[in-house]
Amino acid sequence: MARLRTQPEDFVVDEIPLYSPCGEGDHTFVRVEKRLRTTEQVARDLARATGVAPRDVGYAGRKDRRAVTRQWYSLPGVAPEQALALDLPGARVLEAVRHRHKLRTGQLAANRFELVVRDVAADVLERAPETLACLEREGFPNGFGEQRFGRDDEGAARGLALLRGKRPPRDRRRARFEVSALQARVFNRVLAERPLPPGRLEAGDVAVVHASGGLFRVEDAALEQPRADAFEISPTGPIFGTRPGIEPGGETAERERAALAAVGVPEPLRAPAGVRLRGGRRALRARPGDARMTVEGNGLRLGFTLPPGSYATVFAEALLGPVGLDDTPSPIGVS
Repeated sequence: MARLRTQPEDFVVDEIPLYSPCGEGDHTFVRVEKRLRTTEQVARDLARATGVAPRDVGYAGRKDRRAVTRQWYSLPGVAPEQALALDLPGARVLEAVRHRHKLRTGQLAANRFELVVRDVAADVLERAPETLACLEREGFPNGFGEQRFGRDDEGAARGLALLRGKRPPRDRRRARFEVSALQARVFNRVLAERPLPPGRLEAGDVAVVHASGGLFRVEDAALEQPRADAFEISPTGPIFGTRPGIEPGGETAERERAALAAVGVPEPLRAPAGVRLRGGRRALRARPGDARMTVEGNGLRLGFTLPPGSYATVFAEALLGPVGLDDTPSPIGVS
């Protein structure tokens, strides 16, 4: 089996921000490179080093621990000069620029990955260029990676306990991530049980327009399929919540209801205290951008960009088949 992350430098991630800091304001955006540290650990270290309350440290998304990753954080009331001088365990500040407001979850445009995959079988290496071209054209199933759920699926299990009335932890950000792990588990089940490829539409689907993010219900699948073939639109799956927006119909809706019941999501659904649970939709497929591939011995060096929330490990398995991860998931996974 091919192996990934035999060392942190085999998995490099660069966050591509949604916007650049403007250079003025009460917050400072800091770009941090970290190694063998979780996003939350670095956030706590930044808070401790600057005297900022941990809840006031902002970041757009969580990045892998066993990796070298570069991402932005925001700190209120901290001068750029102070941020650049910070001494952090397993991390260093690369840039610091003022901005007017806190960095919020989801405020990123994409992630750029550089991976080294080792011990790839010869026949897989031979097919890889053709497979990559297909994935660039048609996309790959946009599931959540297993590292999202933590050891023994404990992230989703804790999220389910919260929905069933368990008292939320004091760390509300952690509670939100635990509930989102359960949302991810339902999405993966819907994706796995879909009888059609993730780029094929059926009546009742809720489709997303990739250019705008707009959603609409598919009434005539044959009429809309050429747009899906051109990757203008894709069918979506549920990120369940109390206000999910446009609802699917037909067999799509039946499968989604069955997935919620199978995972044990309670009905009626109520958000735990302090946790936003509005819900939404996620594309069933994603495709890599700016992809390149180089054979190195019996392995591959891959470079590619993915949309926010899509998993490099899932893409690697779509390209190469099963890939072993030489690490242990963090307690509640990563995204």
